[in-house]
Amino acid sequence: MRSVLFIFVLITASASAGDLKPGDGDVYVRAHCSACHSLALVTSQRGDRTFWLKTIRWMQKTQNLWPIPEEQEKLILDYLASHYDDDDRGRRPHLNAELLPGANAGQ
Repeated sequence: MRSVLFIFVLITASASAGDLKPGDGDVYVRAHCSACHSLALVTSQRGDRTFWLKTIRWMQKTQNLWPIPEEQEKLILDYLASHYDDDDRGRRPHLNAELLPGANAGQ
């Protein structure tokens, strides 16, 4: 039954591409992640491979995320770490500390 559900989710998720950047592994992200929550939750996050693996393990431990086949998990982690990594914030870099309000207040 679980494999039938996964195939249904995989087909449904593939039909609605969402906002994911195209790439190897995006179909598994759609299938596994969008089964429980919006892909906007995925695309709003940034992190390295360790961040994404910890997130998956947390969801498996606390949110009833099912076991992901090893090869699919590898593709998911490769995809997320390369398309939604910590360096790709999608906004301007942080301001230097000396430019922040109150930084020179004591001078």
